[in-house]
Order: sequence, then structure tokens, then C-alpha cells
Amino acid sequence: MVDEAVAFRRDLHRAPELTWEEHETAAVIRRCLDAFGIAWRACAGTGTVAKLAEAAAGRSIALRADIDALPIVEASGVDWASRRDGCMHACGHDGHAATLLAAAGWLKAHEAELPGPVTLLFQPAEEGGHGAKAMIDGGALEGVEAIFGWHNWPAIPFGKAVCPDGAVMAGNGTFEINVRGQGGHASQPELCRDPVLAASAIVTALQQVVSRRISPQAPTVLSVTRIQADGGAPTVIPDGAVIGGSFRLGDPDTRRQMEELLEEIARNTAAAHGVEADVSIQPRYDATVNHAEQAAQFREALVAELGEGGLDVGLKTPIMASEDFSYYLNEIPGAFALVGADDGPGHQHPCHSPKYDFNDRLIEVVGRTYARIAGCPVKEQ
Repeated sequence: MVDEAVAFRRDLHRAPELTWEEHETAAVIRRCLDAFGIAWRACAGTGTVAKLAEAAAGRSIALRADIDALPIVEASGVDWASRRDGCMHACGHDGHAATLLAAAGWLKAHEAELPGPVTLLFQPAEEGGHGAKAMIDGGALEGVEAIFGWHNWPAIPFGKAVCPDGAVMAGNGTFEINVRGQGGHASQPELCRDPVLAASAIVTALQQVVSRRISPQAPTVLSVTRIQADGGAPTVIPDGAVIGGSFRLGDPDTRRQMEELLEEIARNTAAAHGVEADVSIQPRYDATVNHAEQAAQFREALVAELGEGGLDVGLKTPIMASEDFSYYLNEIPGAFALVGADDGPGHQHPCHSPKYDFNDRLIEVVGRTYARIAGCPVKEQ
């Protein structure tokens, strides 16, 4: 099953599909489930919900994989590199899907021994598309009592993993600030209201949010990633400028404070420069916060696979990347783990890098871990 899952993963890597466009990916996954004899239904369009041991009397759990790719030109150099220009599996969702399929085949072979129902979620649109919310709205969690998910993480050595109680990944948001001034000739600034100067001052002032306005005990990142002025002539002061960026929040309670500070600093700094500023904020995802009981269960299964030292990782959590698995954990108890992928050349590149490639050795490790969480017999190695 692992060998077949590796071949499946590489085929999927050759044919990536972007957020909400995963039609071929969904079709291939569904054909695999048919071959296993596992009942499934479509959910959220390109998502799939499959069921095992529905009549079992024990606790009902769900196992989740995401399936979408990213708009990145691949430069990995692997034989199974993307054949679709400008699109690649740069975050390992191909590997996540393959791992869940490997686990699905094993669970189906031992379905009669499962203590409780198992739901398999093949979720679209994790990369900013709020696919988890769409799956929930489509009834994916009906009857489910606990949910488990994972992400490969090249910043952790292979054979190691983290699954803390509490926040494991940060929440995030994006913002855009439109600065409205009055343009004119660059030789007569006194007749203008310069939005470029004001925008520069706003960018500088925003750097004080994390260092001076938010508690150092609350992990937070604010990054300005874009500043652009109207027009384009060296002798013209433009009418307006746009500032864009993102923020990351390890503590969900910090979100309102961050949003209020963005509004306050942008408007007041603009006013001090004789211009106006309008702030637009997109909240994106909440922090991914593990529930203690399920995190302990996940850690127990990981230790069974990785050994007693498998959780001895220096990585501080929450990491500041974000995940829409947070939607599931806001609905029902569950846990999310980061499992190390770095075993040397080829697997040390970070997620979202054009050189990234999923480490296929993780398929057996996490497939077996999923089987343990489901209460399925696993042959000891």
C-alpha cells in the first residue's frame, strides 16, 4: 500500500491543480476509494468525504488531508516535476493525500476491527480558499467527535514531530491601506498633500505595533509587503498610494487588538501628514489550537512510530504559518501535528519554495500513525 501511495503521490505531483480547481485530483482520489471498496460522497465541490465502520459503537473520528497546489513555477528537478506551467505542489498536499489513501486502504482491510467509525476528509482549497469551512458547511463533520490532521515540515528533521497542547500554528490576516492625498508638481510640495511621504510614515509607525503595543508574551508578526504610488512620473507627486501586508497571531485574542491598531495608526499618521487613509482587513484563518486530550493521543501514536525521542524538537510553537484546519478545531475537539521531513538534500527546502518536494518516507510513518489513532492493528516494525 505504501508503494502504491508513493506512485500515486508522484502522479499527483505531475498534475497539480490550484485552489477550487482540483477536479482531476478529486476524480483520481475517488477512483482509489472505489478500488478499496470505500463509500464516499462529494463535499464542497472538489472535496470528498469517505466513511468506514459506520456501525461501530466506539468514538467517531475524522482524519483529514488537503489536496490543492500553489501558483508557483517548479524548480525541484525531480523526475515527477509538475507538467503544468506555473502550478506545483509546493506544500506537500500531494503527499498528505497519498498518506491518507495509504491509511484508508489499511483501515478498509481491517474495517471489522475498528473500534469506532472513521471519516476520511480529502479537502480542497486550503491555500487561502477556506476549504475547511466549506467542508464543514457541507456536513463533513456530521457525527464526528474528534478530528486529526498533520503537515509535513522541512524545518524539522525527519523522525521528529511536534504536537503541543494549545496553539501549534498561528492565525493570520492581510491588510490594505489606501492613502488619499492631493497630487501636483514635485517643485511645489506646499500645494500638495503628499501620499508617498504619509505612506512611508505609516510603514515606519507600523513597525512599532509588535515591539511596543502588543505583549511580548503574545507571538505576533506584522509585515508590510507592498507599497505602491499612483502614477509614475519623477516630477509628479501622486494623488494616492497603497500599502499592503499581512500579520500572524499566535494568540487568537490578539486579533481584535491588531486590527484596531492597524486602523488607529494608519488614520492618525495620515492625518498628521494632511492626508486620509482607509484600511481594509481580511481576517483569513484563526490560530490552529490543539485540544489537550486529542493532542496527547496524537503524541502517543507518534512516539509509537518515532520512538521516545521523536518529540524532542527544538522548534518553538506556535509556528507563524497558518492552516485552515483551525476551522475544524473551532467546531470539535482534535489535534494537528507537524512532522519532520528534512533528511538531507532534496527535502530541506521549505514549503512554498520552487525547489520543494515532499518526502515520500513520511507516507508510511504518518499512515501508520493514522492507523494507530483509529485503533487499527499495526504490525510492529
